[in-house]
Amino acid sequence: MAPPSETQVVVVVASVTLLVVILGAVSQSPVWLLGLLVFLPGAASALCTVRQTQFVFAWTELVVIVTLLVRHGDGRPWLDRILMILLTLVLGTASVYACHRRVSREQEMLRLRSTAAAMQRHILRPLPTVTDDVLVNGLYEPVQEDRLVGGDIYDVVESPWGTRVLIGDVQGKGLPAVGAAFAVIGAFRATAHSQPTLTALVDALDASVVRHNSYAAKTGDDERFVTALILNIDAGAEAQAINCGHVLPQVLQEASVTTPILTSGVPLGLADLAVEPATVDWFVFPPDATLLLTTDGLTETRAADGAFYPLTERLTERLAQHMPISPTKLPRALYDDARAFAGGGDQHDDVAVLTLRRSPKL
Repeated sequence: MAPPSETQVVVVVASVTLLVVILGAVSQSPVWLLGLLVFLPGAASALCTVRQTQFVFAWTELVVIVTLLVRHGDGRPWLDRILMILLTLVLGTASVYACHRRVSREQEMLRLRSTAAAMQRHILRPLPTVTDDVLVNGLYEPVQEDRLVGGDIYDVVESPWGTRVLIGDVQGKGLPAVGAAFAVIGAFRATAHSQPTLTALVDALDASVVRHNSYAAKTGDDERFVTALILNIDAGAEAQAINCGHVLPQVLQEASVTTPILTSGVPLGLADLAVEPATVDWFVFPPDATLLLTTDGLTETRAADGAFYPLTERLTERLAQHMPISPTKLPRALYDDARAFAGGGDQHDDVAVLTLRRSPKL
């Protein structure tokens, strides 16, 4: 949350001071009501900058000293006055120190989030990407909440058997989640060129998560799993897919939105718990269609009443109203629509959206 402006701080401090003066005049107890001002720097330390907190502290100390000196003839012992001044001084100094610590922690968290997000953006493939089989557009929006650097991933690799596409989401948040994400992307890039089948590729990705978890366990970190959707697209009219517990794709064509029926397997890292091995499914991907891939950061966006973002309904309504969006602009349009659906509140998860079109070469 951004700190208040200088003007806002001055207005609030002046208003509180005026309120204390008025209450003191009415109650005939101005000295006792000064205790309300003593805690004003403490409140400022939780919301304001260090400079603003210092101003509130200096103002409070000045008001207390002036008031006690002006009221020197009310018969109150000087010891009480000195103790009030010292109490204001101690609490004000502690408030400035606490504000400095808070701001330092916030800056450190911002640096950590920025570094992690930069690393993630650097390792994720720049979009748009063009292969012999598909044109891939999309966006990736990392969350900007404390401790919530997420693990959404995607990648596109050309292989001798077609273009392999990965989109996934690591369970959990924070830097450990980013580490698991990097492990999966590294394994995908290393094996997508060498494994002729999607099942072998998925086995390699699952093994990479298992290895990462074994290393994480030695350092006391939690184990992770990764939901993922792995595709293979070649010159044929159909696309191959293995769904590892991920959000289903959407095929947009003319005025229709189709959700392919895919076998839902276990997430990467949990293959040992699966009853059956990973299954390859096929679905139609026509040359004039757009294939939409997302992570649950989009589909689990919530409105104020708790309702989830209705992705399929929104797409269907737009196509029914003859309002198609180019694949280039569709990811950003969906992201903005989801943010509007949520009322513009804080983003609580990473969002990755990809659109795939057949390459004109086909």
